[in-house]
Amino acid sequence: MNEENTTVLYCANHPNVETTLRCNRCEKPICPRCAVLTPTGYRCKECVRGMQKTFNTANWYDYPLAIALAGGLSFFGSLLVPYVGFFTIFIAPVAGTIIAEVIRYALKRRRAKNLFQFTAGAAALGSLPLLLSLGFSALFGLLASGAGGFFALLPLIWQGLYTFTVATTVYYRLGGIQIR
Repeated sequence: MNEENTTVLYCANHPNVETTLRCNRCEKPICPRCAVLTPTGYRCKECVRGMQKTFNTANWYDYPLAIALAGGLSFFGSLLVPYVGFFTIFIAPVAGTIIAEVIRYALKRRRAKNLFQFTAGAAALGSLPLLLSLGFSALFGLLASGAGGFFALLPLIWQGLYTFTVATTVYYRLGGIQIR
């Protein structure tokens, strides 16, 4: 008989969980709950946290630059929404991607822990002036038209969809790998 010499590994963080998975950096045994998928394979949360600390390279002036770019570009993108209507569903993610890539280029790929959160907030705030003005006009349109009120709400719905989609796309594109 051919018996293989297999040793049972247990997760370093959960000693009762058997595993065959190891961190590809430190070789520590980890279970699927502890594993973080990175572009180079699975790593333990400690190794990923250590990597993230070395990647926080932003300067103090990157924050106002990113906020100004995100707010300005989002505002100019929101000006197109009344003209494209339904197609906002397709255009808003593209606009969010363009905003994120412009910011990444302007910052020369520097990043920081909360920079993407501030940038996503600025993208949402940038489209807020038009969203608020459409909200007031939709409210007056509802009061004036009565029965045909749904159609008065459509520009507000498209603008709200643009604001949400652009902000979440910017957040996702700039966020990177997150450890909870």
